[in-house]
Amino acid sequence: MSEKAKYEAGFGSDALKDPQRIVFITKKTSAKVKGDVGRQVMSFPHVILREAIAFQVLTIVLVAIALFWDAPLEQLANPLLTPNPAKAPWYFLGLQELLHYFPPVVGGVLIPTLVVVALIVIPYFNVNIEGAPLWAARRGRRFPLVVGTVVALLAILVAYQAWTVIAPTVLVAGGVLLSNFLSPGQGRLADFLRARPLPWWVMTWFIAVALTLTIVGTFFRGPGWSWIWPWR
Repeated sequence: MSEKAKYEAGFGSDALKDPQRIVFITKKTSAKVKGDVGRQVMSFPHVILREAIAFQVLTIVLVAIALFWDAPLEQLANPLLTPNPAKAPWYFLGLQELLHYFPPVVGGVLIPTLVVVALIVIPYFNVNIEGAPLWAARRGRRFPLVVGTVVALLAILVAYQAWTVIAPTVLVAGGVLLSNFLSPGQGRLADFLRARPLPWWVMTWFIAVALTLTIVGTFFRGPGWSWIWPWR
């Protein structure tokens, strides 16, 4: 091989092959790969200046809101009087809604732990790295498996009477099963549903359940954590 030959690193768009490394080793020489570094900018002023502007704008907006609207504070805390219902902050109301249906160990420890572990572990697995639609291959085997999983999940939720979890689960599961029977050319919505991979459906179900639990706990729960209509 010629000593004057130059080898440059290339970048591909195939997620199955990237990152890829090619090393050329010649006699009495070390491996060396040259690549295009690309355009680079300094942190100051390009990043820090934008962050400072965003911080100042956010501060101005918060001050303006504080001037025109009072904070929704209640009376002074009384250790002898517990408010009914005693609601957690809005970001914990979904968890509090789960505790209404499931035992404390399940709703307060097991389910949150499984969610956190899944968010940590799943990125380390190549789950449908190609982004292929759920029903693109092995439809005959996947359909009974999906139906069985949905039925088992709904059976557990019905056993605990977790109706606020059942509603978004039925909605998302209906979209999953409907996408199996859609044909190409039936509209943009049909094509969009047909092209969704399994991780997209799972994440959609998780977001729908979290939003439903938070909204119900915020607006639809009254004394004794009973169901109330917010306009009454």
